[in-house]
Amino acid sequence: MRALQSCIPLTLHTEDPISDCVLLAGPEWDSSLVSIERCSPVNTASMSRSREDHTTLVAMPTKEDHRYGSMELQDPVGPGGEANMFQDGVTHVDFVLVWEESLSGQKEERGVSSSSPAHSMKREEFLSRLRDAGLLLEQRERLYLKRKVCYVLLNAPWTVLCYYAEELSLRAPLQVVQTPTYSWSEKVLERLSIPNLMSQRVPNAPPDYYTCPFRTSKLDRFLDSGNKETFFKKTQRHQLLYEILARTPYGDVTRGEVGVDRLLSEEVFSAAYPLHEGSYEVPRGVTSDRLSVRQVLFQYWARWGSWYRYQPLDHIRDYFGEKVALYFAWLGFYTGWLVPAAVMGTVVFLFGFWLVTTDLPAKELCHSDIIMCPLCNICSHWNLSSICLTFKAGLLFDNGGTVFFSVFMALWSVTFLEFWKRSCSCLTHRWNCSQYQEMEERPRPEFTAMAPMTTRNPVTGAEEPYFPETQRLRRILTGGTVIVVMVFMVLMFLIAIILYRTIVSIVIYRAQKSFVVLSASRIASLTGSLLNLLVIMTLSRIYISLAYILTRWEMHRTQSKYEDMFILKVFIFQFVNFYSSPVYITFFKGRFIGYPGNYNELFGIRNEDFLPLCLCKCAPCGCLIRHLAQELLVIMVGKQLINNIQEFLSPKLKGWWQARKGEEGGGQKEPPLPWETDYQLLVCEGLFSEYLEMVLQFGFITIFVAACPLAPLLLCSNNWLEVRLDAHKFVCEYRRPVAERVPDIGIWFTILELISHLAVLSNAFLLAFSSSFVPRLHYRWTHDGSLAGYVNSTLSYAPPNATSQSNPVCRFRGYRDQTGNFLPEFYQLLALRLAFVIVFEHVVFLSGRVIDLMVPDVPEEVETKIKREFYMAKEALAEHQSADRTLIPGQMELGGVRQRVTDAVLQGTLVNLLQSYSDPSQDTST
Repeated sequence: MRALQSCIPLTLHTEDPISDCVLLAGPEWDSSLVSIERCSPVNTASMSRSREDHTTLVAMPTKEDHRYGSMELQDPVGPGGEANMFQDGVTHVDFVLVWEESLSGQKEERGVSSSSPAHSMKREEFLSRLRDAGLLLEQRERLYLKRKVCYVLLNAPWTVLCYYAEELSLRAPLQVVQTPTYSWSEKVLERLSIPNLMSQRVPNAPPDYYTCPFRTSKLDRFLDSGNKETFFKKTQRHQLLYEILARTPYGDVTRGEVGVDRLLSEEVFSAAYPLHEGSYEVPRGVTSDRLSVRQVLFQYWARWGSWYRYQPLDHIRDYFGEKVALYFAWLGFYTGWLVPAAVMGTVVFLFGFWLVTTDLPAKELCHSDIIMCPLCNICSHWNLSSICLTFKAGLLFDNGGTVFFSVFMALWSVTFLEFWKRSCSCLTHRWNCSQYQEMEERPRPEFTAMAPMTTRNPVTGAEEPYFPETQRLRRILTGGTVIVVMVFMVLMFLIAIILYRTIVSIVIYRAQKSFVVLSASRIASLTGSLLNLLVIMTLSRIYISLAYILTRWEMHRTQSKYEDMFILKVFIFQFVNFYSSPVYITFFKGRFIGYPGNYNELFGIRNEDFLPLCLCKCAPCGCLIRHLAQELLVIMVGKQLINNIQEFLSPKLKGWWQARKGEEGGGQKEPPLPWETDYQLLVCEGLFSEYLEMVLQFGFITIFVAACPLAPLLLCSNNWLEVRLDAHKFVCEYRRPVAERVPDIGIWFTILELISHLAVLSNAFLLAFSSSFVPRLHYRWTHDGSLAGYVNSTLSYAPPNATSQSNPVCRFRGYRDQTGNFLPEFYQLLALRLAFVIVFEHVVFLSGRVIDLMVPDVPEEVETKIKREFYMAKEALAEHQSADRTLIPGQMELGGVRQRVTDAVLQGTLVNLLQSYSDPSQDTST
């Protein structure tokens, strides 16, 4: 192997000004050799802060916790625990790069990296730059019948990790925090003295620490700093390796030929991933304290037997990172908060059963002999008492309890979001990402590849790809028109569903079979809802693919901006797609029919022919709520059922196909190595679909909750299943994702707040205009608190031109006289409905604001911990301290602090000279 010797000053010591020399591996290397030496990227800024300070300013009485870092035990259990090594058996594998080459010389399969000379040159250049960056590399190969899979194992030496950890401001531990952590439900059950069946003791719990930004010159201030193998957590090592891979160029930087993401998009590499820590299967006869982290997560989280247990969030965070852990924390918090909503909704629903037997209007309707006008041109007169069962079924969803439940859910949504902010602040502080901000995010690989020009970055000063803002704005507006077109397409399909219901109802009605005729409207309504669900799911898939294309075409510079715009597009469309049918039923269905003798027409057809026949039959009793409940149940339950089946079967089918491809091994009998096993797993595609599913679900139970009190109960049960499905995918079926630090759930929280505000207005109008609550309330006020005669008051007599000799008198729903004009009661009800909307939304918004003011976003104990941690970090990283000063109360007084003013001045002068020497534009004559 040929090596280039380079002498690079790594550290600057005033006691020893001699620079340290390192070896950099040359561009040609043998994959069978692993003797690639360590080096560290250096700049003058790092030299200026690299002065070693051996004075212990913070004396920690706490015993060092040697489990800090990867949480790996000294003898991991299970296959693969010690196999994540180079051939020397000492060097750990931090990251893996994979590419595939065809052995047949024919066109390769989809997803297989090309073995073209251009791709090979890019790979060689990229790997050479990685060696120059100080990484250790080892290449392994696996031959199959028609292809060869090449694996490059990567490891970052200690000096490289320290350099990038300081540059990225990773936080390192100062002191163990002994405060125990409890969930809100644990505290509630403990106060009520109720046994907590959800609690469990999860072994190898990661401790909590006071932390501060890592500094190499202050290494001895941190816990376990003497153990270089375990000082950095596994997830931190993955982050640092991915940072190096994302920064390393392989070609012309001005054309954006930088980073592994660009190489993956160009299929130069097939995959880039960190390794799982062994198998997730737990061997028999092994104690829980000897399980690896992955086995702990499977045994106590992803296994179906743990469906009712608390999630081990700290273990999830230590294995998958903060972004994944925050999603599961939010999902578990949301599911837990659905429990009181489900209990209240069930009580309201049961109240409806009691009301069925005691409701006076129901008794009047069931014993009435009122003749109603025909519902359509081919229909005959009918008796109002024939819809007795239908009306009583509607009372289960439309009763006085729904008003209380609507107010309850509106306040529930506000309180849920406020307490989630508190919980999120606790978690992010405990996980050291509460103050995380990526100061300068890198451009996206697609952006760098397609940008038409370059410009100088005002922050870094580097030349980088650029896309004009005016062109981006025009593309965003064009994308907006596409969204509008798709929304109109949704409305067209909605009209088609309405026509379908009408046609099916008429066809069945003409069948002249008594049983089928009586069920015509129900059959048409139910099949229409199922067809609507199918259309919704199909349009959803189409638009998500279209949104990907539009968002890429808009050329957003950073990944976070790209994700925000993509999420916004998809949510706007999905909001219209999923909620258009319930909105139509709630606010438009049956409101523009007209009245006997003056029916409205659409395309030459009577308008009521567009409606299911049962609508008009139960309209006098306000059964729009019942139709809305049916639509919601079909969409919600059907959507969740389809998604759960897809989430359960799709990974297994994909995994079977991947394993089948991996069995083309040409007779090789040796067991697969860990990186080969992980390569057969599925790629984790992020959390977008999971968040979108839950946010749409949140909209269903808040915007239309007045129509379906059982929705929280059904969705709470679904979410218990959802947690385990997602957990099983991440632990068993996905490749290990690179850990990401995030301070919150991002734009999803803003969307949740928007939905909670829309829910208040929606429920106010739903109760005022679609429910029988306000008409009943008005009738009570005007008739001494009694509902006797209420049904008769909601019906009007048909005009003379609508009657016949055989049936001279018939009734219809409405407040009109026999000339067709509105009665004074109609305008009184209209004013009362509008007043109800104003009062309802003002009371709920005011109550929500009070809750917002009463519940601080950050708990007091967390604020105290933040202040103490800031104080400890300041003292730990301080350059000068008095010799007789005690830094931390209750700890050892520090003495023997050296006087370093002269040394610091000399060091600063030398650094200035080095900086002047490296910048020829500066005057060095002094």
